[in-house]
Amino acid sequence: MRKTIFTLSLLASFFAYSQEKTNASPNKEKQIEGVVITKTKKAVEQKADRTIFDFSEQPQLNNGNVLEGIKKLPGLVSTDIAGMMYQGKILDVYLNGRPLNITSNELNSFLEGMPANSVDRIEVITQPGAEYPATSGGAIMNIITNKNANKYLTATYSGNYSFTNYDKFRSRTTNSLNLNARNKYFGWQLNVGQNYRESMLNGDQDVLLHNNTDRIGRGYFAKSGLTFDLGQDRLLLNYDIYHNNNDNYTASRGLADIPVSLNPVKYREADYEASDVAHTNNLRQEAVVTYQKRFSEKSQKLDFQFGYTKATSKFSQDNFFQRGFYTDTTPLEPFLNVGGENVLDNKSDMRVANFKVDYSQPIKLLDGGKVSLGGLYERQDYDTESKGLTNLEYQRQTASTYLEFQAKLKKFDFTLGARAENYDISGITRTIKDNAVLERDLTPFNKFKLFPNASVQYSLMNQVYIAANYNKKITLPSISALNPNNVIFASPNTEVTGNPDLQPTIFDNYELKVSAFDYAFIGYSVSSAKDQVAQIIMKNGKNLYNKQVNISNMKIHNFNVGLPIPFMIFSKPMSEIMKFNFNPDKINFMYLYAGYQKHDIDNLNNKGFWIFNIMTQLLLPKDIKLTANYSYLTPKAGYFYFTADKPFNNNLDITLTKKFMNNRLTVSVFANDIFNGQVMQVYSNPPEGQPVMIRSKYDTRNFGISINYKIPTKNKLAKEDPNILNQTKKEDTGVMQQAQ
Repeated sequence: MRKTIFTLSLLASFFAYSQEKTNASPNKEKQIEGVVITKTKKAVEQKADRTIFDFSEQPQLNNGNVLEGIKKLPGLVSTDIAGMMYQGKILDVYLNGRPLNITSNELNSFLEGMPANSVDRIEVITQPGAEYPATSGGAIMNIITNKNANKYLTATYSGNYSFTNYDKFRSRTTNSLNLNARNKYFGWQLNVGQNYRESMLNGDQDVLLHNNTDRIGRGYFAKSGLTFDLGQDRLLLNYDIYHNNNDNYTASRGLADIPVSLNPVKYREADYEASDVAHTNNLRQEAVVTYQKRFSEKSQKLDFQFGYTKATSKFSQDNFFQRGFYTDTTPLEPFLNVGGENVLDNKSDMRVANFKVDYSQPIKLLDGGKVSLGGLYERQDYDTESKGLTNLEYQRQTASTYLEFQAKLKKFDFTLGARAENYDISGITRTIKDNAVLERDLTPFNKFKLFPNASVQYSLMNQVYIAANYNKKITLPSISALNPNNVIFASPNTEVTGNPDLQPTIFDNYELKVSAFDYAFIGYSVSSAKDQVAQIIMKNGKNLYNKQVNISNMKIHNFNVGLPIPFMIFSKPMSEIMKFNFNPDKINFMYLYAGYQKHDIDNLNNKGFWIFNIMTQLLLPKDIKLTANYSYLTPKAGYFYFTADKPFNNNLDITLTKKFMNNRLTVSVFANDIFNGQVMQVYSNPPEGQPVMIRSKYDTRNFGISINYKIPTKNKLAKEDPNILNQTKKEDTGVMQQAQ
């Protein structure tokens, strides 16, 4: 048995290593006397500080919207009640190297409105260094939508159609077009797209509230970029716009205390049903100017960047009717309340401006090294309004600087750095009570903090590494958690509010990881959090309350392992396998992932849970590729202040793909959540109040077709430019990166 396990591990490692040799750099071309050699991207790459998932070449990930693709990533848990976590770490979501500054429902709406085929890759940075803002918290998910520009005009069209058929037939479509060109003066890129999605959501909260929501979402986006070569230097100009316009039609019923008079205030218990419609209109605009100063020494770089983001949101809810029976009389007394407009009427306006400088150069340190330093100033203003009353005025100023050293000594790589940040957070919140406006100041946060980070990596053998990492980070309360208008549905017995008094969360993150050949890995990490922000859902009588609180102390333990297995180990002798020239697009293989996570909270006995993911690729006749992805998360376990009654993940996705016209046309047909097992059903464990059973079910089982067509260049040897659609991360990531 030991020999079998050893052989499997050895072959899996060799399989990955062989792929590494033939896939050293994503999507690059070399010109050798008119011959173009194109290297294939890896599906999953394990780096010293991050995991990279390729979206552009994986139809099972890019055939829907971005949120659907993200939920398929091994090791990632995404729920409506607690946001996103990767390998036990709370994720801060970035887009093309810059934080989105949105979370919760607005984040889900934003990601649902972005077609997955507009994403090139996703980097989950599990150990953010000093160059990243300390507010990145536990980890960063960086969604990269960049494309390359060619000397001749090129275009790529991507389209997708899918449908669901639960209580009725619903359709979803996405379309996007990417244009790239360059002349002797400048290069330009334009990526535009739209999506239309019909979906369903069923929800239950004990016997108090049952709702069925028919959702219609419309999204549009445009990303533009210009690049000017100024000698060795470059000037990049970017402007992006995202727009979402959604309608939710909700039929609800439940048991509640219905107001029957206001003076004096009087309620009667009723078994009711209601009909409502909610309208959401979000607009996000970003402008970025980047100047990249380059030197004769290629690894010496100086970048200046100024960015400005403006995001507005409008949310309103109208009630068509409310009717039912009062339960305090015999026989039951019927009632009918005529609906009204603007049951909810909320607005928000966010403005973020920042300027940053990054510099790096090689230095003589041990066997070679690099020093990086820089600074960032950011100002954020956020205002919310409810029915004409400005009930939150929030301001944040952050000034920071960092210094980081990287060095090599024989088989060791070292990183040591620190980031200093100064925060000045203040604001005003207003509420109405007894027809009077009550105003008070937010709890201010005006502090200077130092955030160290350290890493050491040892090369056990060629392409096999063991690494230990530590960093201290902070997460500021999200705007949606502070927002007193954090409401997406108003019913007679629900109260959903933000908490403007939330305090920032301080993280101490530790990790030990062994990785082999970019694919195989095993690791353990723990995040110790002080004042972790968490959601609480509880009930008091017939009223439901949803709010945000700080957890004084919390630890998240995570163990995870990933292993690729080529199927040929079951049919070919060792000698033949050792001679085989592997190409991941040309072989049958399976990628296995397993992770164990436990949330350790004071005065709460949470059990841990397992996450399993199996991705299988099979080559069928006629060059058809079948990709199957199965994910499962064990139930009866604790997730913050909730216990899962059913697994968050329990779904099987299958995609069939074939390429035509010399690989320029890719056609995929797919079926997601075939067994309709994707459901969230949990019991809350609030530190106060009574627990609540919560269940939500989306129409996750869907079927569809995806098309991607790449119009060929005028000249197949056309030179490619670097990415210009908001490329902010330095292309070389330092000594700690594994050799390519």
